[in-house]
Amino acid sequence: MSITQQYLLDTYRARQLGEPAPPAPGTHDRQVLRAWGDRRRFRRVLAGRPAHGRVRRALRRWRTPRARAAG
Repeated sequence: MSITQQYLLDTYRARQLGEPAPPAPGTHDRQVLRAWGDRRRFRRVLAGRPAHGRVRRALRRWRTPRARAAG
């Protein structure tokens, strides 16, 4: 059974029982991926491993003073 078929079956059952319809497939994918990434970063910090990539660049920008524009 595909995801779409399961969703349609769940929607039908919810309607028959007078319950709210389930969320459509893919509705919360971004939230799940973001939470998964946050958990991985958190576990790296607990393990004492340094930050990489975007986090490291953001920390470097925050620590280094910027040259002010003349004007």
